Amino acid sequence: MRVPPRITATWIDSLTDDNLLLAESRLKNALAKEERAEKRRVGRAYDLMRGPAELMLAWDRWSRVNAAARTRKLNTNRVVS
Repeated sequence: MRVPPRITATWIDSLTDDNLLLAESRLKNALAKEERAEKRRVGRAYDLMRGPAELMLAWDRWSRVNAAARTRKLNTNRVVS
C-alpha cells in the first residue's frame, strides 16, 4: 500500500481498516522523524505550530488519517508493520 502525496477523503474512504492503520503508522513515523529533526535544530524552543513547512505537512497528513481511524473506532496505538 502506497501513501499518496496528497491525502484526500476519497483515498481514505477507499482503505480497509488494516490499510488505514498501516497508513497511520507510516505517517506517524514520518511525523516523528520530522519532529526529532526540528527538536534537534531548535531545542527547548520547539513548537509544532511554528515549525517549518515539512513538519507542518507531516502533521497535516498524519492528523487526517489519524482522525479517520478514530472515526472508525480503530486502535491506532497498536504496532503495525
